[in-house]
Amino acid sequence: MFRTKRSGLVRRLWRSRAPVEGDGEADRGTHGSGGCCMGKATKVAKSNAGSEAELKALTNSILKKIKEKQLEVLLQAVESKGGARSPCLLLPNKVDAKVGQQSYSLPMLLYKVFRWPDLRHSSELKRLSCCESYGEINPELVCCNPHHMSRLCELESPPPPYSRYPMDYLKPPDSPDSGPSSSETGGTTYSAPVGLSDSLALQESGDRAHWCVVAYWEEKTRVGRLYSVQESSLDIFYDLPQGNGFCLGQLCSDNKSQLVQMVRSKIGYGIQLTREPDGVWVYNRSCYPIFIKSATLDNPDSRTLLVHKVFPGFSIKAFDYDKAGSLQRPNDHEFTQQPRTGFTVQISFVKGWGQCYTRQFISSCPCWLEVIFNSR
Repeated sequence: MFRTKRSGLVRRLWRSRAPVEGDGEADRGTHGSGGCCMGKATKVAKSNAGSEAELKALTNSILKKIKEKQLEVLLQAVESKGGARSPCLLLPNKVDAKVGQQSYSLPMLLYKVFRWPDLRHSSELKRLSCCESYGEINPELVCCNPHHMSRLCELESPPPPYSRYPMDYLKPPDSPDSGPSSSETGGTTYSAPVGLSDSLALQESGDRAHWCVVAYWEEKTRVGRLYSVQESSLDIFYDLPQGNGFCLGQLCSDNKSQLVQMVRSKIGYGIQLTREPDGVWVYNRSCYPIFIKSATLDNPDSRTLLVHKVFPGFSIKAFDYDKAGSLQRPNDHEFTQQPRTGFTVQISFVKGWGQCYTRQFISSCPCWLEVIFNSR
């Protein structure tokens, strides 16, 4: 007659599982958006529904073997959707679970149940910097916290929707969508529609201890001061239950546009910017896509750049120092016009820009960021 604390935790965890592919919420996190993909998703949903009871029984049997404090850690991570800081959930890696004809390791099963029902292989995942078990010396234990992982954004197959467009700064300065004027930005002058002069940004940010500076924009107006980044990882968010970093919600904005206010409210947990040995990674923590343009993501011989769509829960290596250095070509028209173009990344929230969208230039996006990196 009396429910134990453990059984209550297990029930809450099962209620907080990730929606199966095919319902409305799950579709927002998938690459497909056409009718054919929707039909496929519906078939998958029917197939998943048939194994729902089997999956629930298996999950419950595994959860019952986990210590009560570990269940609390898992529940905290799952219910907050990664918004609350949660420690590593170290569990044996050798346990295999079978759902239908598929066998999964224990961490893979928990990742599928509580984050990504369509996850197929561990190679699709990237461990986040918040996971302290990255250098764990015990090979028999692995972190199974679903929100210590992200999905890798694959650019080749299948690709997110891309759009090719000329570099922003190649647009005539007197065009309607040109960059912000000095009156819009408190006296700062700009020579290109990308908005922020790299050399000016480095001067304004103060010392050279930072590895990048971040500017937040609403359409053509920069909001707030430049944010200088010294720590290896930075959270940029509008609203986060337990967050330290660049809080956009604390900036004073005079923009009354309903679209800007709507997009601003959807930034939520925002993004995580992390400097790692192989470059700088961007992790989409929000519930909506973000869009990224970076010279190091594209073919160095191309005279145009791509806008990459990154879905919620996915990570992408947005900047590569080695590639950026090789892009400083004195005979290249793009880089003579804007010498530090290879060291600049632009990120928009919710709304994209380029030929596939109504907005051709990022300065027309409601809410966006410009990140300028120091050369090493």
